[in-house]
Amino acid sequence: MGQLDRVREVVAGNAYPGRGVLWGRTLDGTLCAGYFLTGRSPASKARAVRHGDAELIVSPTGASRHDPLRHYVAARERDGWLVFGNGEQVATVSDRLRDGRRPVEALGGLEYEPDPPIFTPRITVVADLRAGREAWFGAARRSRGGRTAADVLTLAVRDLEPGDAVLMTTYRSDGRTVATGEPFLEARTEAHDRDALLEELWGALSPELRVAVAVFEPGRRLADATIRHEAPVSGPDPDAAAAPGARTSPSR
Repeated sequence: MGQLDRVREVVAGNAYPGRGVLWGRTLDGTLCAGYFLTGRSPASKARAVRHGDAELIVSPTGASRHDPLRHYVAARERDGWLVFGNGEQVATVSDRLRDGRRPVEALGGLEYEPDPPIFTPRITVVADLRAGREAWFGAARRSRGGRTAADVLTLAVRDLEPGDAVLMTTYRSDGRTVATGEPFLEARTEAHDRDALLEELWGALSPELRVAVAVFEPGRRLADATIRHEAPVSGPDPDAAAAPGARTSPSR
């Protein structure tokens, strides 16, 4: 069996990952989901991950208007399913699952983001909270050829051992050029528990680009998600008083 790179190395080795999703099992045996944001433009940096009603929502930190490519439901837990990802498709996939579709079907037919020239992939994770805690990764990507139709890839992940992690990022960058990320990456986490996983992801992201990291345990309320932001968060959210780089936990 080949030796996998560590999560910290995989994330730190990507100068600009864009947005990322992670499904893993920490060393204490806990299944965890992770979602992280980075940004280069002022509008992309002026965002926060907020607790909603059984949701995590990416929203602006200031008075900017809603932008569906930057502001969206990032995670939703409903009817035994957890869905998280980098855009409005999270709500679409969640609704499809509620209507009785299976994960691969719910992830099908999605489109990449209409943001040339990169055409950002839409990356999504579906986790079954009832039977075996399996997870399915989906990625709607633009063809590298001349086709405009999206290539939709799905990956079923099960039976993770402590230390196993699977992740996707929207971009892959060497610091000069930006391209779409790999279909998926396998890695090893050194995090003992959920809080350590948050710190592992946070510490691996470039301080100049990181915006937020959220880590949450499937099957527990998303209101219990632990979130860390690079910039102060203002607004009506009860966690609004976070200082730069501070970790925010839900009000109970």
